[in-house]
Amino acid sequence: MGNYIPGTKQEQKEMLAEIGFGSMEELFGHIPDEVKVKGGLKIPEGMSELEVRKKVTQMAEKNKVFPVIFRGAGAYRHFIPSVVKSVISKENLLTAYTPYQAEISQGILQSIFEYQTMICELTGMDTSNASVYDGATAAAEGIAMCRERKRKKALISETTDPKVLETVKTYCFGNGMDLVMLPSKDGLTDVDALRELIDDTTACVYIQHPNYYGSLEDAQAIGEIVHEAGAKYIMGVNPISLGIIKTPKEYGADVAVGEGQPLGLPLAFGGPYVGFMACVSAMTRKLPGRIVGQTTDHNGKVGYVLTLQAREQHIRREKASSNICSNQALCALAVGVYLASVGGEGLKNVATQCTSKAHYMAKELEKAGYQIENKGEYFHEFVTVSDVPSEKVLNALEQEGILGGYPLDEHRILWCCTEMNSKEDIDRAVAIIKEV
Repeated sequence: MGNYIPGTKQEQKEMLAEIGFGSMEELFGHIPDEVKVKGGLKIPEGMSELEVRKKVTQMAEKNKVFPVIFRGAGAYRHFIPSVVKSVISKENLLTAYTPYQAEISQGILQSIFEYQTMICELTGMDTSNASVYDGATAAAEGIAMCRERKRKKALISETTDPKVLETVKTYCFGNGMDLVMLPSKDGLTDVDALRELIDDTTACVYIQHPNYYGSLEDAQAIGEIVHEAGAKYIMGVNPISLGIIKTPKEYGADVAVGEGQPLGLPLAFGGPYVGFMACVSAMTRKLPGRIVGQTTDHNGKVGYVLTLQAREQHIRREKASSNICSNQALCALAVGVYLASVGGEGLKNVATQCTSKAHYMAKELEKAGYQIENKGEYFHEFVTVSDVPSEKVLNALEQEGILGGYPLDEHRILWCCTEMNSKEDIDRAVAIIKEV
């Protein structure tokens, strides 16, 4: 492996002669000598492909891949059917370009349209966009799309994922929205505080359901309070949980957002992931990014086109509601293939396994002397409190090849179970914890 300049020395010489120069130095002769790099760049010499492969392999061996994981906190290890990778690895999909030219992009446009349809079925909402960068972006964009001339305040529950909170704060700082935190009580959004804080300047209220601590919020009551005040209701949801709990639409949400990673995407060291967004029909034109629609051509054949695009490149800049410039097409395709392969019953089965295994593990940890913080219903994550330092518990598990829960502080741990955790895995983890 030499360099990345494709032309040979002879070809370079011929090209220089064609434009009237005898050398590279002559071509760049007009550049002052004092700004030129002298003596070459101080970087290592290039390596052969074999050497590069060995070097990268050595670097990769520093990573530790855990066969058993009890950690979630926003990214989850689920079983991914082999058909997902098989489909998205096809080069006509893997290398597909942004579908501006509908006449040559029917395949990728249809895949996005099917993804949008599945997201609508999953959330119960009327319209979905073609996806955004990740779940945190989806939450921030959802809040931004609710802003109105006389309503510029957003309320967000402090039981939201901290990573989502930080992204929302950044967006609100940039777009001038007033972000107010909704306090929590016993690990849930404080409904009484919501009644006090909401007013006629409130554009929207955002809650996460299940929330960051795994608990199910009183989503129905919160939605009623929000709508009584004339504000919009945004729910951030775990898509797997929708296999067994009510949809955002059933709770009265105007906008549903979330992280699509659990639907067929591996943990992959943190990305790329995919944010999904869906809303009621009345808010369709406020959805950021792009929306693919189905139509018919002059011969009556079904075709797909980019129907709506809200960014500043396509409409008058002052009317743009978002700067989102693209969608996660390949990740969205993986979500579509996953949902198509598992189907409604399969998703329900995955969700049931997740919650039943989490509740089993919680009971076993209670027997071991750990207190469960979640007072009400929870999905597949829960928080334990113990006198034993969190670090000591997690280190003991790690020594046995188990990645334990996420440490919230010195004595609290956020645990997660999915269908990937067997009863034997749970019993073994609990047995190790008992010895700490």
